[in-house]
Amino acid sequence: MIPRALWPLTSLYATLVATKNAVYDRGLAKAQQLRWPVISVGNISVGGSGKTPFAIALAKLLKQQGALVDVLSRGYGRRSSVVECVDPAGSAERFGDEPLLIAQSADVPVYVGASRYAAGLLAERDQPGAGIHLLDDGFQHRKLARAMDIVLLHRSDFDESLLPAGRLRESLNSLKRASVLVLRKEDSNVEERLRGLGIDKPIWPIKRSIMVPSSLGKAVAFCGIAHPDEFFAMLKLQGVEVIAMHAFRDHHRYSDDDVQFLMQQAEKHSASAFLTTEKDLVRLSPAQREKFSSLAAFDAVRLKVQLCDEAAAMRHLELLLPAGFKRLL
Repeated sequence: MIPRALWPLTSLYATLVATKNAVYDRGLAKAQQLRWPVISVGNISVGGSGKTPFAIALAKLLKQQGALVDVLSRGYGRRSSVVECVDPAGSAERFGDEPLLIAQSADVPVYVGASRYAAGLLAERDQPGAGIHLLDDGFQHRKLARAMDIVLLHRSDFDESLLPAGRLRESLNSLKRASVLVLRKEDSNVEERLRGLGIDKPIWPIKRSIMVPSSLGKAVAFCGIAHPDEFFAMLKLQGVEVIAMHAFRDHHRYSDDDVQFLMQQAEKHSASAFLTTEKDLVRLSPAQREKFSSLAAFDAVRLKVQLCDEAAAMRHLELLLPAGFKRLL
């Protein structure tokens, strides 16, 4: 139920989104075109659909196929406005947590900038030959032309309302604009709901798994992500003895007081380990990590995403890429 006070704002937001999309759909505004094709990876809700691990998996897969690939990102939360290539040894404050994690995990160049077009131009200047851009969190970024839109869905999207009352950036109807939809294997039953809405886009199922260090003992688990309950549940399914857990807001920037609080929790419960996500790890300073490690084992749980049928996905990509770039795959 949408709070009555938010009805006018939600209606206004819906009007603004519809107007922006109509402007581009009718050709009244022209998207900026890069020389290389752009594959957008996005969603329709605020956080929590798994865009980052999927972008990492897709970048690795394209690279394995021999393609020259990079990632373009806004760099949400970064304190720098410079358009630049991410240094994997750099900080989340400078580059943003997600671009930094992608650069560290995918081993491909990642470019950040408020203008993804400017970031793409820099990428094409830096790298000789022809390649493919992955546009991180790009479904709503209509300013940049793309060859295809890959949109990840989360089960909760079907029960949400538009901002600011809910978490949806766009309505489910906007999925008709997508090229491909990505669903977690455990959410495959929502396909019927999509078809009922008249959305018949191809679906790529993915499977997720986590890698947890062995012999942890009692652990304090913490994170600052959109769906913390899923992180804690996955730990318990893997047999981790979670004796205390704490959820911060998404993209939380950890303070020394936060670290002190978590260390107190560990001492209170006689914990032998701290566990967090890779995304949270890059937001912790070296000094903060060292402080955790001085009290107990400290580690980040790696979330791995894999396409259930990689070969079929590659064949689909070949069909959607411009003819001159199909040879890249």
